[in-house]
Amino acid sequence: MSDYINAAGMQVERSLFDLVNNEIMPGTGIDPDHFWQEFAEIASDIGKTNRELLKRRDQLQQLIDQWHIERKGQPHDAEAYKAFLYEIGYLLEEGIDFTISTSNVDPEIASVAGPQLVVPVNNALYDALYGTDVIPHDESDKESQGFSPARGKKVIAYANRFLDEYFPLQEGKQENITGYHVDNGQLIIALESGKDIGLVDPDQFAGYSGDPARPSAILLKQHGLHVEIRIDREHPIGKHSPAGVKDVMLEAAVRTLWLLLMPRTRLSSIATGWD
Repeated sequence: MSDYINAAGMQVERSLFDLVNNEIMPGTGIDPDHFWQEFAEIASDIGKTNRELLKRRDQLQQLIDQWHIERKGQPHDAEAYKAFLYEIGYLLEEGIDFTISTSNVDPEIASVAGPQLVVPVNNALYDALYGTDVIPHDESDKESQGFSPARGKKVIAYANRFLDEYFPLQEGKQENITGYHVDNGQLIIALESGKDIGLVDPDQFAGYSGDPARPSAILLKQHGLHVEIRIDREHPIGKHSPAGVKDVMLEAAVRTLWLLLMPRTRLSSIATGWD
């Protein structure tokens, strides 16, 4: 059985209690007893509303289940079903436009994309495109038993279109790039025409790694998320790219896991005492 600790009137599972007291609180200037007292007041305040919402959800689910049971074996009538969902309040008419504002919210919540329940920190775009049906498979992908050069070209073309859309160049396209270098903090992009250009929005350049004259990676940013263009002219893929690009890495949205876990999660599953 789980071991629970009494904290400000709540029964808190010991591992969570120890995590907060011993690993999260130190260095924050917040007294653990003060944290648990404030948390208890918040949980108590919203606990009643939380239970009412769960009850309403159960009621809606029962009505929807009954509607389908009564029509078992009949052709689905989409319009009738939609009207029924409006009737029980599951669907509502669209209201007037509105905005919501708040203050004192950490940047990880306020301005970084999220929340995501399970998501890797980075995604290798080339591998993701090659191995999934984002790019439809066809007979040309089966030219060889191992790596398909035809599919590999489709992957690179797709990635180039992605970069062209979100990080447009002052001139030309990604497929026209022959190299990158950084001069005085500015990203310089060489085209096959011999011309040096930049991004339409120079502020999208976030950094680089390696020698500025021959960087091993270029870091771009859009809407608070980053894209890393990895460069290696000796790599099996990079050596076939005019710019030496071996892969494109996408930063995923931050994971926000606290009380944003699952629809049926109650506060009492984290800290019990008000059921």
